[in-house]
Amino acid sequence: MTRGRGYALLAVVVAAIVALSTAIYVGVAPGDGDRGRNALGDGRAPNSAAPASTGTWVSTWSTSPAAGEPGTETTGMADRSVRNVVHTSVGGTSARVTLSNLYGRSPLSITGASIALAAGPGTPAALPDTLRQLTFNGGPAVVIPPGRQVMSDAVRIAVPHDSDVLITTYTPTGSGTVTYHPHARQISYLAQGDHTRDTTGTPYTEQTRNWRYLTALDVLSNESEGTVVALGDSLTDGITSTMNANNRWPDVLSDRLRAEIAAGRDLPRYSVVNQGISGNRVLTDGLGRPADNPSGLNRFSRDVLQRTNVKVVVIDLGVNDILRNPRLADPQAILGGLRTLVDQAHARGLKVVGATLMPFHGHRGYTDQRESVRQAINAEIRSGRVFDAVVDFDAALRDPYDPRRLRADYDSGDHLHPSDKGYTRMAEVFDLESLKGSAPAEL
Repeated sequence: MTRGRGYALLAVVVAAIVALSTAIYVGVAPGDGDRGRNALGDGRAPNSAAPASTGTWVSTWSTSPAAGEPGTETTGMADRSVRNVVHTSVGGTSARVTLSNLYGRSPLSITGASIALAAGPGTPAALPDTLRQLTFNGGPAVVIPPGRQVMSDAVRIAVPHDSDVLITTYTPTGSGTVTYHPHARQISYLAQGDHTRDTTGTPYTEQTRNWRYLTALDVLSNESEGTVVALGDSLTDGITSTMNANNRWPDVLSDRLRAEIAAGRDLPRYSVVNQGISGNRVLTDGLGRPADNPSGLNRFSRDVLQRTNVKVVVIDLGVNDILRNPRLADPQAILGGLRTLVDQAHARGLKVVGATLMPFHGHRGYTDQRESVRQAINAEIRSGRVFDAVVDFDAALRDPYDPRRLRADYDSGDHLHPSDKGYTRMAEVFDLESLKGSAPAEL
């Protein structure tokens, strides 16, 4: 069955899951959603619902807040409904979401929020019987202070894997700068007024390619026992992948892992989530306000360690440290930054898979000197002295006749970012066995 497939049978699947689901949940008072500081013993945040039956809370979708959205400083999303469309990695019988005001300068007032399954691919319409109101500490409204985030209460909803989910928020007043993730490669929708409970999709007349406020969707799952986090830049964010196709390499990796498990392979039952930000670097924050596009070092706790029940992190960072450095980048400094990320992951018991840096000859930023830096970094990564395991994206996607450049059919055309075929290839060469195990024991 292909992606975007199965919507004709979705209502039947949902009904079956609901019939089998007997979990009862007890709400716990919400805080700011900082799971790194306030995590419970089982990996739940104290502001989550406490399951009274079997299942594991995992992240089925997430994204990294990248910056404050330009042009929203005054009015924000005043009197507008934002219907974010996200795609699940694994399924579950209950869900909760995380909303962020990280880049806001004023309190963010949300007076209505909902979750539903999409009626089909590429539509703001919902399957009517699936729409649920989201609550926060038992109430429909929440105010998120500047620089903070909140997690909703858990709500009973049957969420299938590989499905589109609609998460809608309504902000009645101008709450200032909107925390967002650009280059989503997924069409979401906007409507004037409060249409959080609408299932027709008719009021949602404006399309957007950004995710706003929403940073995570967790599910209580019997399909998964942990989360794999892909930390990267635009190559992980998938900014040249086909719109609405969910063909970023972490998407394809999730599909491949699920298919291999279904075929009987002994592999970890993990979800895969994407924490890529276009332009991201290991060492240096992005341009603009100091907090915009924080470096891998500065966002590792927020975007990796605070994801729900994370077990493995895949790191694909470093090429922008080379390309965006006005001077010649120091390969040892970049490798030092990568090793710091590994140390932080190991301190939490996480296994780390690292990627070699793919070629970019033909891109406007290419120089022979920068190529020498890339080669030096890749040689050290391949040596096994940086990560617990290695995925060699460079070897998989380079042109065999000119290894300084991407193979033509894997190249999107800008000589840096992959095509859909290239993203698929990245997932294909990933050794699924490398997801087994945990951080090596300290000697």
